[in-house]
Amino acid sequence: MSEKVIYSIPARFRRIENLHILFWLVKDVSWALNFRLMGMIMIVPTVIAALVITWQTRKIFSELMHNLAVVFWIFANCTWMIGEFYMADEGKAARGWAVVPFVIGLMILLTYYLLYFTQKAFRDKVVQQTEEVLQEELHFEEDRRTA
Repeated sequence: MSEKVIYSIPARFRRIENLHILFWLVKDVSWALNFRLMGMIMIVPTVIAALVITWQTRKIFSELMHNLAVVFWIFANCTWMIGEFYMADEGKAARGWAVVPFVIGLMILLTYYLLYFTQKAFRDKVVQQTEEVLQEELHFEEDRRTA
């Protein structure tokens, strides 16, 4: 029999992630429909949610790295959107600026995966760290329910 690893995220983290998807979709639909005010307003909750998610997952290294990449993706996405909304060249200059945070996010993930796929000790540490955080979360939930 092979050991199957089940990877899970604490439910209290998942709720903000789901809300983040809603914020991001509203922002991008506003962008697609050229609703400038709504698109600009939605930058704030989208970025805040991404930062909260990143902070919440700071103890789970794999999640931290992926969520940092998402933060940079959102910054790139917002830069591009603002350029299309407000620059005379239909955002072509802003698209160039957006490449910077896109590349930073890619570099974060490239570094993570190079370490992950080339060093077994790193992989083992990531798994152990994740299991420890999940155990802490289970105890947190149990304590919260009994309080």
